[in-house]
Amino acid sequence: MMDVLLGLLKNAAPMLATAVAGPLGGAAVSMLANKFGVAESVQAVAEAIAGDPQAAQKLADLELEFAKIDAADRNSARDREVEMAKAGAGKLSQLVVPVLALGTVTMTFMFIAALLFMEVKSDQQQLVIFALGYATAAAQQVLSYYFGSSKSSQDKTIAMQKAMK
Repeated sequence: MMDVLLGLLKNAAPMLATAVAGPLGGAAVSMLANKFGVAESVQAVAEAIAGDPQAAQKLADLELEFAKIDAADRNSARDREVEMAKAGAGKLSQLVVPVLALGTVTMTFMFIAALLFMEVKSDQQQLVIFALGYATAAAQQVLSYYFGSSKSSQDKTIAMQKAMK
């Protein structure tokens, strides 16, 4: 039934589809259930979306709400750095986040480079794949934090700004 729900969400509300499929999927399903006034189950939510002629509008509203929460979270982290700089935080305090970010990206690329030249034993391949996935996800988060996540993210930000006016 999860496949049905994800199929309904992926075009209408891709951020919600990602949330439902991710580690906080239960909370996302709960949010959808509240919006559609049904029980907090994947099946009930999928049936409600499929049978509601106004589902697209409700999903768009939730998608906008979710995007606002995501943007606020990202902005609060960025604002924290600005406030630290304004408050005259010491060099060490100001360098912690950039050094961790640079270290994360550097170590990820070093890990990928090492894997190009190493032979991984078959009994350790799953562990290496897991570690590589974790490292690349962490590096992607660092790059998104400093440079923005994508063109579609910019488009969503512009749409959110227009919607708030």
